[in-house]
Amino acid sequence: MRAVSVHFLFVVLSIFLGLVFLSHSSGQRPSRRVIQFTGLVLTGDSLKPLPYASIWVKNTARGTTTDYYGFFSIPVYEHDTLRFTSVGYRDTQYVVPDTLTRSRYSAVQLMTRDTIYLDETVVYPWPTRDQFRHAFIHTDVPSDDYDRAMRNLAHAEMRERFENMPMDGSMNFRHYVQQHSDRLYYAGQAPPIRLFDPFAWAEFFKAWREGRFRRGD
Repeated sequence: MRAVSVHFLFVVLSIFLGLVFLSHSSGQRPSRRVIQFTGLVLTGDSLKPLPYASIWVKNTARGTTTDYYGFFSIPVYEHDTLRFTSVGYRDTQYVVPDTLTRSRYSAVQLMTRDTIYLDETVVYPWPTRDQFRHAFIHTDVPSDDYDRAMRNLAHAEMRERFENMPMDGSMNFRHYVQQHSDRLYYAGQAPPIRLFDPFAWAEFFKAWREGRFRRGD
C-alpha cells in the first residue's frame, strides 16, 4: 500500500514540475511581431533612386532587391538587422526598431559611393611569353604613323579582314529583314527561276566577254 502511494506521489510531482517548466518557458519566450518593411534606397550624393540593390536580413536566408525606382518591400521581425549592398556603394545596415505600434513601417535608406581599386592587369595579344618574345624581336614595325595607316588600308589587307570578320548585330538584322522581305514579296506564288531569265543570260555573256570570271594571279 505504501509502495502504491509513493508511486502516486512521484507521478503527481512529475506532472507538477512539468507544468511549472512549461509555464516558465512560455513566460520567457519573447513575442516578435511581423513588420511589413517598405522604403526607398537613394544615392547619398544626388538623392537618385538606386535600382537593383540587394537587401537581406542578417543571419537569415530572407532578402529582396529594389526595383528600377529604388523601391523595396520585405517582411521582417522586430530587432532584425537589414543589410543594404550595391556594387560601387558602401554596405549599410539598419536595425528594425522595437517601438513600433503598427505592423507597417517605411524608411528611406541612403547609400554612399565607395571607391574600389583593382590590381593592374596587362593583356597581351600572344598566349605565351615565348610567342610574345619572338613577335617583339622579329616584327617589322613601320617607321611612322603614315606607313602604318597605309598598310592597314591596303586592299589585300582590307579584303582579308572583310572575309574573316564575322557579321555584327546590324548586318545580321539587315540580312534577316531582307530574307523576310523576299519571302513576303513572293507570298502565294512560286519565286522566279533565274535560269530561264533572258536578261540574266545577257548579263552573264556580257561579263564573260569582259573577262570578269578570269582568275586573278
